[in-house]
Amino acid sequence: MSIFVKRKTRDGEKRSPYSDRQVLQQSAERQFKRQFFGLLLVIVTWSLAMGWLLALATNAQSATPTAEIGTVDVVPAQYHLGQELYLENCSTCHIGLPPAVLPTQTWKNLLQDSQHYGAQLKPLVDPPRILVWKYLLTFSRVQLDDEETPYRINDSRYFKALHPGVKLPRPVQIGSCVSCHPSASDYNFRRLTAEWK
Repeated sequence: MSIFVKRKTRDGEKRSPYSDRQVLQQSAERQFKRQFFGLLLVIVTWSLAMGWLLALATNAQSATPTAEIGTVDVVPAQYHLGQELYLENCSTCHIGLPPAVLPTQTWKNLLQDSQHYGAQLKPLVDPPRILVWKYLLTFSRVQLDDEETPYRINDSRYFKALHPGVKLPRPVQIGSCVSCHPSASDYNFRRLTAEWK
C-alpha cells in the first residue's frame, strides 16, 4: 500500500499526506519551542543562582562589624600578609599609617630608601618587600602628573582630603593621630573621639 493513500480521520474526514507533514512539522515546532524555553529557564535559573552567590560573597565583607575591620578599608585575604608585614616593620617605631593618606609614589620611595626621615633603616628584601608593596600599591592613591611627591603627611592632598574641616597641628606628627583616633596605635582609624563622632 502506498504512503500517499488517503486515510480517514476520527471524525470521518479524509486527510492528504500533506496534512500529515503539517502535523509532524507542528509537532516538531512545539518540541523545539519546549526545548528552547526549557534551555532559557535553565539559563535564567543558573544566572539567578550565580547572582545570589555573588551577592552573598560581597555582602560577607560589608557584614563585618566596623569595630572588627580595624582600618579604613576592608583588606581582602590576599593582602593580609602584606598588611601584617607592613605593620610589623613600620608600626614598631611609629603608628602605621593607612596607605590611603599618601600617594603610591611616596610609598614606593619610602620602600626603596634606606634613609627614613633621618633614621637609617635596614631595607626590606624580597619576598616580604613584594608583599608589602602589593598591599601599599593596592590601597594607596594615584599621584597627579604635575603633582610633587609629598614626603610628609601634612603635604599630602589625600591626607588633607580625608580630614576636611579639621584644624591640624603644624607640623603634623604621626603621634598626634591618637588625639582624634584613640585606637590608631592598633591600626584602627575608624574609631574617633567623641568630639568627632
